[in-house]
Amino acid sequence: MGIKGQTAVAVPTRNIYDGGMISHLDDLLARIPALTSCSGQISSAFELFHASYLAGGKLLLCGNGGSAADSEHWAGELLKGFMHPRKLSAAKNPELPEDLLNRLQWALPAIPLTGFPAFATAFANDVEPGLIFAQLVLGLGKPGDVLVGISTSGNSKNVCHAARVARARGIKVVALTGESGGNLKGIADVCIAVPATRTPQVQEYHLPIYHCLSLMLEDAWAEINS
Repeated sequence: MGIKGQTAVAVPTRNIYDGGMISHLDDLLARIPALTSCSGQISSAFELFHASYLAGGKLLLCGNGGSAADSEHWAGELLKGFMHPRKLSAAKNPELPEDLLNRLQWALPAIPLTGFPAFATAFANDVEPGLIFAQLVLGLGKPGDVLVGISTSGNSKNVCHAARVARARGIKVVALTGESGGNLKGIADVCIAVPATRTPQVQEYHLPIYHCLSLMLEDAWAEINS
């Protein structure tokens, strides 16, 4: 499997937008023309994610409320088959017994930082609730990873703290925000600031964007893992 073991992957040099990958972005913009203003940032986010995976990295995702749900949702699209069956190659996974080889799927590593309730409650009680995501980035992140911060306002303090730790640790930051970008815009390497200001509308734009990015990544890695 291409990224098993979190090691760097050698692949033939090629245009990463070959094949169906660019068609997913074209389809998104045809269905939701208002997102045309975000097309460059979506492409840049894909490039950061793809480069991280090629280097053996992973995504760390965080957000609050509906954005926490989006973090969990997005990780789910990456960790199992989305639109591809993601069959494992026997040649690349000789250590796996056949019954597991035939039922497991290759994954794109992603950790939603919203999923640590025992740690989160302990840290909130003992230290500082607003630094939970920052502590997880410190403990789980490494250079070459990418932090995805989802905040409809762009001003969520705990997400901004996590982004600041990421930048200090050499971890790239991709933000999904509303129109202004908020404070995250000045911290993130890439800020996908959708053209809306009200929380429900911002969230309605975020979902098709991360679905598009998931499809683009899955297509890229389906070729690598074939």
